[in-house]
Amino acid sequence: MHTSSKSRHGTVRALSGVLLALALALTGCSGGGSDDTDSGGGKAAGVAPDEAGRSDGKQAGGGRGADSRAGKKQPVKPTDTHVIRTAELTVRVKDVPAALERARTAAEDAGGIVGNESTSRDDAGRERSRVVLRVPQDEYEDVLTALEGTGKLIDRDAKAQDVTDQVVDVESRVASQRASVARVRELMDKATKLSDVVSLEGELSTRQADLESLLAQQASLKDRTSMATITLSLTEHAVASDAGDDDPTFMDALSGGWDVFVTALRWVGVALAAVLPFAVVFALLVLVWLRRRPQGGQGDDGAP
Repeated sequence: MHTSSKSRHGTVRALSGVLLALALALTGCSGGGSDDTDSGGGKAAGVAPDEAGRSDGKQAGGGRGADSRAGKKQPVKPTDTHVIRTAELTVRVKDVPAALERARTAAEDAGGIVGNESTSRDDAGRERSRVVLRVPQDEYEDVLTALEGTGKLIDRDAKAQDVTDQVVDVESRVASQRASVARVRELMDKATKLSDVVSLEGELSTRQADLESLLAQQASLKDRTSMATITLSLTEHAVASDAGDDDPTFMDALSGGWDVFVTALRWVGVALAAVLPFAVVFALLVLVWLRRRPQGGQGDDGAP
């Protein structure tokens, strides 16, 4: 009896100890879970829905505002550049008229025009032509390449002058001068005295003349910056240089020697013709001297 009761009590204590250990283990697990919940989800839950909404709203609103400002802000455009382009080309070709026609076609196909043109021949009979072409700025390089391909390029001089500041200055002065002319006209409409009207008319005439001068400068700059100028010089191949590549023959040497001989005889004849008058006079003087010279032997024999 006592033994069995002790064994039951021991079993109960063992079960109690196991249950207590399990309870402590479960309590520790539930405490760790709650801590994790408080540290993670609790903090998130601590934020009120309206506050979270306001916070998200501010962030979202700030993002939309930044995007909106970025969308409304236009990129700064660089100032338009105004450049005057000019070029001078010298090309040696076999056929000047044909090359000149190709140059005209290249300029006209590019939307340009043909300006001054002149043709002449040098002492050797070689034909030369000079033509001024005006082509749009966008087609400038293409036309230059086409012109260089008409023959052998001898010389090229291309220049680019930036006149952006000058264009902006003239535009500003034109606007100011127009406003000045408008103010003078308003004063003329309000003037009642004849002297005032006469004075204002003189001032208006002066300001209108200045405005027309500025407008002429503006038109000239616009024309020179929109159209490039190309001056093309075409020359034929030298015949002498082409023939000089051949080796001289016996007939060439004989012909050259004969030319030298004839030239030498010509110069000898010229020299003799120049000396002949002096030789004739000298001969006459010698002859007179010889006739007037006394006979030395006769004088000695006739003496007593």
